[in-house]
Amino acid sequence: MPLRSGPFAGAADGNALLSPSVTKRLIEKFARQPEIESIDSPQLGDLTERELEVLRPLATGLSNCEVTAALYICDATAKTHVSRVLTKFGVRDRVQAVVLAHEAGVISRRQEF
Repeated sequence: MPLRSGPFAGAADGNALLSPSVTKRLIEKFARQPEIESIDSPQLGDLTERELEVLRPLATGLSNCEVTAALYICDATAKTHVSRVLTKFGVRDRVQAVVLAHEAGVISRRQEF
């Protein structure tokens, strides 16, 4: 298997393209936009209670490590739940999941975890 290098090597391996700090700034900018009416999302009904618990801090821009600390779960458990959320939402990355969570009204735009 050839070694990957360059700015998109992590993305090619399935990792996030944006760093957690960039993702958090993106979420903060999105949160400053005017309120929109909550959108019902059929995908939310597919999530387990624990997946919703993981989605809430994820939607505020927290990294997996920060989610594990906030919810007192291990890193592998957080990664599993995040992966399942992405699969159930049909999205390719955390940023898309966060946008969908905000659109579905999972958390208010002003809510801090």
